[in-house]
Amino acid sequence: MEVREIKDKKIWEDFLSGCQEKTFLQSWSWGEFQKMMGGKIWRQGVYEEGDLKGVAQVFRVAARRGKFLFLPHGPVIKNPKPQIPNPKQIPSPKSKILKALLEELKKIAKQEQCGFVRVAPIWERTEENEKIFKDLGLRTAPLHTHPEITWQLNLEKSEEELLRAMRKTTRYLIKQGFKNEELKIEKSQNSQDIEVFNTLYQKTVDRHHFVPFSLDYLKNEFSAFLPDNQVLIFLAKYRGECLASSLVIFWQGIAFYHQGASIQKYPKVPASYLLQWEAIKEAKRRGCQLYNFWGIADTRNVEMSKYRRHPFWGLSLFKKGFGGYEKKYVKTQDLPLSFKYWFTFVFEKLRKKARGF
Repeated sequence: MEVREIKDKKIWEDFLSGCQEKTFLQSWSWGEFQKMMGGKIWRQGVYEEGDLKGVAQVFRVAARRGKFLFLPHGPVIKNPKPQIPNPKQIPSPKSKILKALLEELKKIAKQEQCGFVRVAPIWERTEENEKIFKDLGLRTAPLHTHPEITWQLNLEKSEEELLRAMRKTTRYLIKQGFKNEELKIEKSQNSQDIEVFNTLYQKTVDRHHFVPFSLDYLKNEFSAFLPDNQVLIFLAKYRGECLASSLVIFWQGIAFYHQGASIQKYPKVPASYLLQWEAIKEAKRRGCQLYNFWGIADTRNVEMSKYRRHPFWGLSLFKKGFGGYEKKYVKTQDLPLSFKYWFTFVFEKLRKKARGF
């Protein structure tokens, strides 16, 4: 296995187009967004006998708790074959790719004075996949940044079939939204509408008490995906006033509901439901096969009383109402490289507890 940096956008995007498990966090445009935010990135390709087998877009994070390398939703491997029991314990192709990549990242981490490498995999949460990380010396991270559980909707159905598969209440509210002549959904690629979104976003932050992205972050994310027509702002307006908004990314046949915000001034007006349905229809018009609602709370093996206290309980219920299925990825993994990592570990453990997760 050989690891080389990829500097050609076409090579990068063409490889990813042949992969099934992927998100926009490994897209070329997301790397450009990180550059806009002043970040340092590496686009690594893992080759075997000249054949590109996997890619990993890695970012340096300079946080107050210490510097580290971060690989979000990667590495991405082209349609990896399921791992089968092997009595000779020959490393699987996925294991060999990850091992080669980590060896290269250790070198970069040393140059950049990073205390650890953090990997948020896009690999299905199975015993086999978890064992690969454990065998290579990684451990479960105390905190995750990107979704480890997502809710996804197959768009290869008619609109009528999608509506029938929804929760009864969700379907009813969408229909009520259509009947309300004062409720309109607009689609925009005007950067000024990011400020409209941000106004609602800050009110959503006040209501749900989560750590928000900055206005510059939102503007740069929008700007990074705009040149390739991969982003839209949706605005739900009632009597001319914006009640809900979302930023949706369309990339390689998948639509991602990445940012959302709303106010509750008119609780009987189903603005968010109609907005989400229009985003789903737009994804179908663009030829997307999948709609990714992004993260949801983990409801398995958790008492309902406790689950209802989860910060994302209401949002998860909203997303699930549109039908679809859950995808669970291997939990975020850390590869400690310095004693400084353990300061980060303790800090993030306390931070997680304070947030109520």
